[in-house]
Amino acid sequence: MSVTIVGLGPAGIEYLDGRVKAMLTDPDVTVILRTLDHPAAGWMSQTRDVVSCDDLYDTLDDFDAVYDAITRRVIDAATAGPVVYAVPGSPLVGERTVRDILRVAAERGVEVTVLPATSFLDLVYAELGIDPIADGLQVLDARDLPDPLPLHVPTLVTQVDSALRCADVSSSLDRLLGADGSVTVVDRLGDADQTVAPMTVADLAKYEGGPRTSVFVPSAPVGILGLIATNRVLRRECPWDRKQTHHSLLTHLVEEAYETADAIAQLSADAPGGDVDFGAYAEVEDELGDLLLQVVFHATLASEAGAFDIDDVAEMNRRKLVNRHPHVFGDVVVADADEVKANWETIKGDEKDRESLMDDVPGSMPAVVRSLKVQKRAANVGFDWATAGEVFDVVRRELDELEAEAGARDATAAELGDVLFSVVNLARKLDVDPEVALRGSVDRFMARFRHMEQQLVEAGLPLGDATLDELDAAWERAKSDVG
Repeated sequence: MSVTIVGLGPAGIEYLDGRVKAMLTDPDVTVILRTLDHPAAGWMSQTRDVVSCDDLYDTLDDFDAVYDAITRRVIDAATAGPVVYAVPGSPLVGERTVRDILRVAAERGVEVTVLPATSFLDLVYAELGIDPIADGLQVLDARDLPDPLPLHVPTLVTQVDSALRCADVSSSLDRLLGADGSVTVVDRLGDADQTVAPMTVADLAKYEGGPRTSVFVPSAPVGILGLIATNRVLRRECPWDRKQTHHSLLTHLVEEAYETADAIAQLSADAPGGDVDFGAYAEVEDELGDLLLQVVFHATLASEAGAFDIDDVAEMNRRKLVNRHPHVFGDVVVADADEVKANWETIKGDEKDRESLMDDVPGSMPAVVRSLKVQKRAANVGFDWATAGEVFDVVRRELDELEAEAGARDATAAELGDVLFSVVNLARKLDVDPEVALRGSVDRFMARFRHMEQQLVEAGLPLGDATLDELDAAWERAKSDVG
């Protein structure tokens, strides 16, 4: 039992070498063509009997089913005699069925020989003047574009095989390059009517792609890799960027984190669920970008010191995520999210060699956030109130103790801290972020106060001259009007 896999080259029979042509015309072998939709395959079907797999494309629901069926057809045919399986281009470039046949043949003891052939890539290199090694060309499949999409090197998007696929690729490129970005469509290379057409990303959306259509995209400093490269250029060439140190950027990092938090607070409580507020998300996108720049900038400075770079940061974080999710990447079984959190703290503690769960809680954290963090750590190992009702009782007791100590300065401060700490605990048990809740209250107070000021101005009453009763009345109206 044997199968010889050959390539039909990128176009007509002129790209077939003598050995392959002899095999394809041998009357003692069964020739199976993956598709007749290729110039050399059309020639083959007119010169001898062949078996085409186009019927499988026409009748099966998806590519996985098609490829499985082609593999079975080729292997089953080999049990009756020698088979030559011919594919467009080179069998070693972008041919999923070849990989599948090799795997199944090994399992069933079928001998397979693969003969390389000229690939459409060779014609692309010649037409566009590309050296794939020197230029660092990457080749992508239009049916499975990566996300994020790296365009920092010249890119060839292959298998842009329909008008719909052209529109999909255009949409992906538009996000990074814009509608006016430049691409080149290469189609039917090697034929007399081949196409090599520069066009915009917007024009690509209107192109009628086919089985031999690819799109070349010149390198562009866009996306996450573009941000990193741009930051490095600014570090070298901008006087302000050159002056920065880790400490001089620290204020910016904190400010951007707060601005990001403000933007996220404008999203609905169940986001990303529910109706999407694209206006609010636009603000989140903008602020996340500013925050990301701070991460990239600090990594750039660290790389100058020889400490680490942005790839090290990302890889360290990836490894931590894998290590802290053994229920996803390992064989640990968990019952629920609470058990996941408990495992997380245990693993994290081992990583950091903690002597106590209270170790490595940053003292620079805002007090509300810091108190929530330590409470969560304690709760993850079972040190927690069972219900929110119990915490209501704790808040009442702490208020009573505060009232009893009122007047003794040090004791009052301590008891007030206990009240605030217990309120944070209550927020946690009610599944409310206390920082978000407090921000919301501050925002409402400010909006109501502005409304109250406006009322008094319209009444001709300066704010400082209003009596407490007048202020209270204006405040109640503001609460009613503003909410």
